[in-house]
Amino acid sequence: MIGLTPDITAVSVVRHGVLRLMFADGLAGEVEVPDRMRGPAFANALTPNGFAAVSVDAETGTVVWPGGADLAPDTLDQRVRTGLWPEQSTAA
Repeated sequence: MIGLTPDITAVSVVRHGVLRLMFADGLAGEVEVPDRMRGPAFANALTPNGFAAVSVDAETGTVVWPGGADLAPDTLDQRVRTGLWPEQSTAA
């Protein structure tokens, strides 16, 4: 899988807004995601009960919420590896 982002294989909620992710290559880490959850698709996922309903979609290899909201695995991978979101040049 050279050049491809490893799939997310497991997700758990650390607390509202923070996910613990495990990637297929063994990388693991916590990510605070509410600022990435934009648009009407995330309305329910931003509530405490909705956020807790997160799961991994094995077909797409990323985290998803009921109703079709998801986050890009490459973006999450970069955040765990570097502490940066793709558009950042220095750690937040």
